Amino acid sequence: MVKTRSTGWRAWLLAALAVAGLAAGTVHANAVESAFVKGRLVQVDVYDRADGMALPVYNADGRSYIVGAPGHEYAVRIRNCTGGRVLVVTSVDGVNVISGDTAAPSQSGYVLEPWGSVEITGWRKSLERAAAFYFTDLGNSYAARTGRPDNVGVIGVAVFEERSHPIAWSNSRQRAGLATPDARDSAAPDADASWPSTTARREAAAQGGGAAPFAAAPSAEARADTDMAQNAPAAKDALAPERKSLLGKLGTGHGRSEESHVTTVNFERASSTPAETVALQYDRRENLVAMGVLPPPHYARRSQPDPFPAAWRFAPDPGR
Repeated sequence: MVKTRSTGWRAWLLAALAVAGLAAGTVHANAVESAFVKGRLVQVDVYDRADGMALPVYNADGRSYIVGAPGHEYAVRIRNCTGGRVLVVTSVDGVNVISGDTAAPSQSGYVLEPWGSVEITGWRKSLERAAAFYFTDLGNSYAARTGRPDNVGVIGVAVFEERSHPIAWSNSRQRAGLATPDARDSAAPDADASWPSTTARREAAAQGGGAAPFAAAPSAEARADTDMAQNAPAAKDALAPERKSLLGKLGTGHGRSEESHVTTVNFERASSTPAETVALQYDRRENLVAMGVLPPPHYARRSQPDPFPAAWRFAPDPGR
């Protein structure tokens, strides 16, 4: 009877430990879903340019998070997962990465070719240059330096599909394929200076070191705006006193100027609202641990430290 009871308690204890181990393993396994966020239309990841790797994505409460390393430059990479062109209006810290305006889905973005991709490395300064993204303290972030620290710590992508234009035949003979359509009835767009030639696209791709992003034409308001980064106030002066306690949070800085070649193209949105929106939040590892997004670091050690860990014994005889 005792043996049976002991065996039962032992089995119960082992089962409990196994369940606890499985639960812990499940939490750990689900902490990192992948190195990107996959939507219906696009795939988004953040590439650490200093470490040369895509940052792991952690999921918690329906949100996606990455760990940013202060001082590291990064790029936002977006891949079109469809067979049609899409427009991706991209924001960092609540600021449009092209115009520098407080972000809204109706603003300018990057046009991706079918199955194409873009690597956004910084705040766009012109069609030839960008100011590199890098993780930095909130007070030194571009958003805070321009008086907009409220939404620091998030990357957003609003995706628009392109409006399709059905081919219109001028008469029934053309519809039946019995006559050659006149050049004026062709479905190809009229020549327009804002459409890049094939040669221009190839040159832009070669200069950009990969698939060239084609920025949608900026709005008149965006063109009229002055360069906010050039006239930005000092970091701490831009923050209200009650916000200075948030300086431990990470933001994105306005970094070094680098080459980044794009051109403009026409793009007619299929709808006034995004077909999809992808958001990716970021912060220091310590902050994500405090938020419960990441588990606290585990240290293998005794429950109580021992000031004299070596075993007590008498002095041994010397060796011969």
